[in-house]
Amino acid sequence: MSFFSELWAFMKARKKFWLLPLFIIAILLGALMVFSQGSAVAPFIYTLF
Repeated sequence: MSFFSELWAFMKARKKFWLLPLFIIAILLGALMVFSQGSAVAPFIYTLF
């Protein structure tokens, strides 16, 4: 959790709030790939990439 607090402190100090949606999308895409690894939906998700 210290990574996220440091990231938030960096964005707050440098006024780089536009980075937040990029990190959220990257985390969501990573979670989607991890959780769909063993499911029947995996072939359909991998065609998107």
